[in-house]
Amino acid sequence: MITFLSGGTGTLALIRGSRQILHDSDIAVVASTAGDSWVSGSHAAPDIDAAIFLFAGILDTGRWWGIRGDTYATHNYLPKVAGGEPFPVGDRARAVQIARTNLLRRGMTLTEAVQAQCRALSIGATVLPATDTEAGVLVDTGTERLPLFEYWTCAAADTEVRELIPATREPPVTDAVRVVIEASDAVIIGPDNPARGILSILDCAGMRDLLSDRFVVAVSPFSGDVAPDPKDAALMYAVGEKPTSYGVFRLYRDAVDVFVQDLHDPDEIPGSLRLETHLLHDRQAESLAWDIMAVIRHAVS
Repeated sequence: MITFLSGGTGTLALIRGSRQILHDSDIAVVASTAGDSWVSGSHAAPDIDAAIFLFAGILDTGRWWGIRGDTYATHNYLPKVAGGEPFPVGDRARAVQIARTNLLRRGMTLTEAVQAQCRALSIGATVLPATDTEAGVLVDTGTERLPLFEYWTCAAADTEVRELIPATREPPVTDAVRVVIEASDAVIIGPDNPARGILSILDCAGMRDLLSDRFVVAVSPFSGDVAPDPKDAALMYAVGEKPTSYGVFRLYRDAVDVFVQDLHDPDEIPGSLRLETHLLHDRQAESLAWDIMAVIRHAVS
């Protein structure tokens, strides 16, 4: 089994490529809960849902969240009845949120609720939240505190980010996550901005200890030849690092065995593996997946 740590869009693209060489039953995804929040009374979990939608074959891969072809009748009608939402929630995506909310209110943990929804959608992969504890992150802009996903989808590109504030510091990793990681041949940290979601996974109590016993490959989301998104840069600066591969390496180095950076990346990181990391289409994602799997098979054989 291969476990992916996912907290953004880059890992999802890499997973899609990996599905060409791995059975879904051999894939586990530990998804960040940093973007979780409550929207219109329902539990929104963008990173969890994106993984579920990917394996269900319904993910909107144009933006890497939400359901492809979804409608927005409820979202569009809310302002007419003195309502409103910070970001658009599709009607089918809202049904997923409502169903999960009802499962949580019946006493299920977040892990149990996600597993129930995966079974309902006949998903063969294992999709798990990193923690069952409320661990959403607020973005302090100096004038207000926005839920992380609201900042990402709605804030202006030049919005200041002073601090990232987690709802819970060092929430415990779940038993289910512990089981899949211990059963995995390797763990892959995909090319997601660490500050957007991956750090919230690594900061779960017990996670770094778990990774110390596994072979871990991390892929930098920054290539040097492409300017980082302003919001990606702001989030990285908020956690005290530059939006560069070296900044990512500094955040991961105690947990990673192989650090992958792009062929054209100007950062010189001793011992790193240079690969083509741009994932603009499926073939690039599949090629990167093949390269990473070759490294894993060599290391664990």
